[in-house]
Amino acid sequence: MKPLVMVVEDESAIVTMLRYNLEKEGYRVCEAADGEEALTVLAERNPDLVLLDWMLPVMSGIEVCRQIRRKPRTRDLPVIMLTARGEESDKVRGLNTGADDYLSKPFSLPELLARVKALLRRVQPAQTKGVLQYEDILMDLTAHRVTRSNRNVHLGPTEFRLLQFLLQHPGCVFSREELLNAVWGPDIYVEPRTVDVHIRRLRKALNGDEETDIIRTVRAAGYALDAEGVTV
Repeated sequence: MKPLVMVVEDESAIVTMLRYNLEKEGYRVCEAADGEEALTVLAERNPDLVLLDWMLPVMSGIEVCRQIRRKPRTRDLPVIMLTARGEESDKVRGLNTGADDYLSKPFSLPELLARVKALLRRVQPAQTKGVLQYEDILMDLTAHRVTRSNRNVHLGPTEFRLLQFLLQHPGCVFSREELLNAVWGPDIYVEPRTVDVHIRRLRKALNGDEETDIIRTVRAAGYALDAEGVTV
């Protein structure tokens, strides 16, 4: 699945330019025009990286970054801050707030794209090697093969994508709607209860004799890949 980059920017010309070039590089893109909208989109989508303007309407990019770092689900989300504030003290403040990188406007587009690529590679090293692992589950993305405790796990295409997404975010609880957006895509209509069906199939395939159910169900919230494997 192509990485999803979220652009938080109130200048439409910059948004258009970033979307065009990011999509040209093979990324998916979602947008928000102010700080509050950014937090709303983050609650509904699961971007792999955020390009965040500092000077935003309603809520500043600095406050958005603070909120991102406070929430367990987004605590490790890569953030690159874009701003016209180019003083060293501003850069230090942005980085201390939790931004992973910082670019002053006007910025070099090739440099920005290089930093996006480098940051995604740094925070997702396992994915760049084609391997995802959690506990005794190993997913080889190149060979399209899943094993658990060295036994082969046979999955359908949807269950494979569902497990891949959960392996990329271990311990995080995702609602049915979030899983639908991430695995099926936001433009495809599927009943939310369809997720339950595929979770059951995934559990049946993953859980062998005397193996812990590694998918945790959180009532009224959703599902998580969790070694505790308990329902709460």
